[in-house]
Amino acid sequence: MKRTRMAALALATTAAALAPALVHQATAAEGTAYLQDPAGGEKSMKSKWTKDDMHKVEAQFRFHTGVRYEMVTRPGHAAAPDFERQVPDPDTLAWEPSYEFAWSVSDSKLVKKVVTTKDDTHPIEVHAVLRTAKGATAGEVRRKLDGKPATGREKIAGGKRIACDTGEYTVEWSVTRTGYGTLTGSLRWDSSCEQHRKAFSPDHGKQGQ
Repeated sequence: MKRTRMAALALATTAAALAPALVHQATAAEGTAYLQDPAGGEKSMKSKWTKDDMHKVEAQFRFHTGVRYEMVTRPGHAAAPDFERQVPDPDTLAWEPSYEFAWSVSDSKLVKKVVTTKDDTHPIEVHAVLRTAKGATAGEVRRKLDGKPATGREKIAGGKRIACDTGEYTVEWSVTRTGYGTLTGSLRWDSSCEQHRKAFSPDHGKQGQ
């Protein structure tokens, strides 16, 4: 009887190579599977004060590309023909984006823009639209998040798959603290799957002797 096992080393190598080759621009977070606006680390935020300089809203957005694929059984390598392998099938590649929003709400006490606190809970509304090059809506999420802490994050599944190699997209996003203000932004995303196909190629991650 044939013995079957997962080609663990090959798959681990493939998985490591699957951090998507994101669009190389200011909003791309190198070495990660998401694009971020504004560019930078977790504490990088866009911000604005209310007209009376007593309340500040900060926000950050991350677009997670979410590559998806199916596994198929392939014959073993020549050195171990009795070992079948489960490998990614490049023909089933697709994107399944999700949208992550971060916010921070500060309130000044007595002195404008000087002494601030992050207290209480807040009504936060988040919104993102994924648009094709022609401006058509390819995906959209909107949530009203009541009773959220002054600092927080929320990741929302897009619920729609995007076919590979369907061009360049724009993601428009906003975070609103009701009564305080709205922060907005946009970033561009290239839907090419070429990097993943290379990672899935038969020679990639081939086990040694």
